[in-house]
Amino acid sequence: MITRLLRQLTSPDPDPLDGADARVALGALLVRIAKADGDYSSDEIARIDRILARRYGLDPVEAAQLRAECEAIEHEAPDTVRFTRSIKAAVDYEDRAGVIEAMWQVVLADGERESHEDALMRMVAPMLGISDQDSNMIRRRLETQAG
Repeated sequence: MITRLLRQLTSPDPDPLDGADARVALGALLVRIAKADGDYSSDEIARIDRILARRYGLDPVEAAQLRAECEAIEHEAPDTVRFTRSIKAAVDYEDRAGVIEAMWQVVLADGERESHEDALMRMVAPMLGISDQDSNMIRRRLETQAG
C-alpha cells in the first residue's frame, strides 16, 4: 500500500485518492505538522491517535497502527505542495476544514506554537482551499476551548 500511495502522490497528474488512501494521506499530513518544529512529542502523537480514532471510528490500537502507516508515508512523501494537492483533490471541502482543525489541534497539543508550525499552516490551508481567515478562526476557537 505504501509504495502504491507514494507513486500516486508523486505522479505529475495524480488521480483522486480512494477512501483508505485519503485516510492515510490525511494522517500523514498530521504527522508532518507535528514534526514541523523538529519535536515530535508524545503529546502530539497521542493527539494524532485520538484524532484518527474519532475521525475514523477506530479503537486505540487501530488508531496507533494507522498512525504508524501515516508516519511511514510522511517520511517518504513528496514535498508538501504535491502532497497537499493530492489531498485536496480527494477530499470534500467540509472534510478539508476538518483537516485544518485537526492540524491546529496537533500544533496546539504541546502548548506551544512554533514559527515552523505557523508557516506550514499558512502554506497548507490555502492549498487545501481553506482561507487564512477561516484557518485563523478555527485556531482561535480551539485556543478558546483549551484556555
